[in-house]
Amino acid sequence: MKVIDADGLILGRLSTKAAKLLLDGEDVIILNAEKAVVTGGKKHIMNKYRKMRELTHTRRGPFFPRQPHRILKRTVRGMLPYQSSHGRTAYKRLKVHIGVPKEMKGRKTIKMEGASSEGKTRFVTLGEVSKELGARF
Repeated sequence: MKVIDADGLILGRLSTKAAKLLLDGEDVIILNAEKAVVTGGKKHIMNKYRKMRELTHTRRGPFFPRQPHRILKRTVRGMLPYQSSHGRTAYKRLKVHIGVPKEMKGRKTIKMEGASSEGKTRFVTLGEVSKELGARF
């Protein structure tokens, strides 16, 4: 079981590395989903996520989440072969949390190499994106 702290990690890079671990048969738990970052200009990112949210039909979907842990989980799902049985079983091994739950306090976490946002000046956290979409967490 791999426990990953998403604090300050780039969303896309974190998702690809988590998807690779899931496809290799590992159980993956991601903590602090609201602290993951999306790189780029704030206006561009907010418009992109707002457009994805409004693109759907209210009853028929596709449904795009508002909560930060669900957005991160959906991003990982996009990097898995979700339509096949292998991809679905891999996706079921993924757990994503907002913050750090009580049972996970004190556990050793992994910082993903190559996914850090150090040196990036233009980014928005996933928590800010979710609040813009209307999430309460």
